Order: sequence, then C-alpha cells, then structure tokens
Amino acid sequence: MKVSFPIAPEPDFDTAEAARKLFAGPVDFLKGVVAMDGLPPADRPEVCFAGRSNVGKSSLINALTGRNHLARASNTPGRTQEVNYFTLGEQAYLVDLPGYGFAKAPVPVVAKWQALLKKYLSGRPTLRRAFALIDSRHGVKDVDHEIMRLLDRAAVPFQVVLTKTDKISRQELEAVVVQVEEALQKHPAAYPELVITSSEKGHGIATLRAIIAGLE
Repeated sequence: MKVSFPIAPEPDFDTAEAARKLFAGPVDFLKGVVAMDGLPPADRPEVCFAGRSNVGKSSLINALTGRNHLARASNTPGRTQEVNYFTLGEQAYLVDLPGYGFAKAPVPVVAKWQALLKKYLSGRPTLRRAFALIDSRHGVKDVDHEIMRLLDRAAVPFQVVLTKTDKISRQELEAVVVQVEEALQKHPAAYPELVITSSEKGHGIATLRAIIAGLE
C-alpha cells in the first residue's frame, strides 16, 4: 500500500511563537566531533541534519536560529568534515552532519566520514529525528538513497526537508514532491510528512522550528 507524504502544515500562532522563542534564545556552537568518543554526553534530546554537499544545510540551520554565521556555509563541497554540535539553550542539541556525495574528497576521507556517520546514527540513544535535506531543484538522487538506507537500518525516523524552493516554479515544486513521495516508498524509516523550505525567503522555517520544538 502506498504511503502518503503530505506537506507539513504551518503551526498555529501559539505553537509558532513558542518555537520562535526557543530558537531566539541562546544557541551556540559546542564542538566539532571527528570520532564517537568525542560526542558530548547524551543528556538531552537531539536532532540531526543530513544532506549532500551544497544542499543548503548550513543556510537552513542559520535561518532556523536567526544567526547569519552560526553554521559555516562553504562553496567548497565536503568542507564540513565533522559532526558539528550546537546547543539549543539547555534543552536540546542541533547536529550538523558532514555533507555527503562530494566527488572531490579523497576516498579514505570519505570512508572515514561514512564510518563515523554509521556509528553516530546507530549509537545515539537521544537522537529523536533526522532531517534529510533534498535540493528541490534536483529531487532524490542515488546518493540520497544511500543515507536513507543507513537511517532505515539504524531505525532512526527521518523527515525530508526540501530546500531552495524559491529557486523553482510552483509547477516544478509539485513535480518534485511527487518524485520524492515515490522515492520514499522504499524507506520504512521515513516520517510521512514533507517540509517545504526556503532559507533565503524564510518559507517553512516556522514550520520546521515547531516540529523540532515538539520533539523535546
């Protein structure tokens, strides 16, 4: 039976305002981690953001937190080589995972990142949800299926977030939503709701904040 993936609705005023205040509070870079023994204590809920290089991950984190330079955006694919932890007050962690799908990185480096990713996803008990970022201009690619299969095997619920939707037409967006919905039929860990965002225009930011705030 086909699973439906509706677009997440905008939150009501009170829910949106509570989430806005949470993200407007203290948000700080905690540390970059290159091995499992460097992870901070699993003492609060956390969510992670995964996506291929240049999908707009850093821009989305900056938009969510209202900070222009909290997460470092780069024009060089694969430059973020660590699992980067940010504190959302004292209530939660936001985790920026290394970008994947970068052709220019040396094979041993890619292998090391993939190994860390697998260990993190399967061994973090406080991980509430992963957000799998998909560039709306391209839809789900083979490399995206790879990370989704990792999430399936780790039994980590993941929710697809479409990025850069201001760069395409409404008709193109409707087509990519259909493509994504079809692709997600293969992934049992996929949460049955899509989030449509534009970091540049602010579209969907309140919705994603409310989803994250509701996971605590």
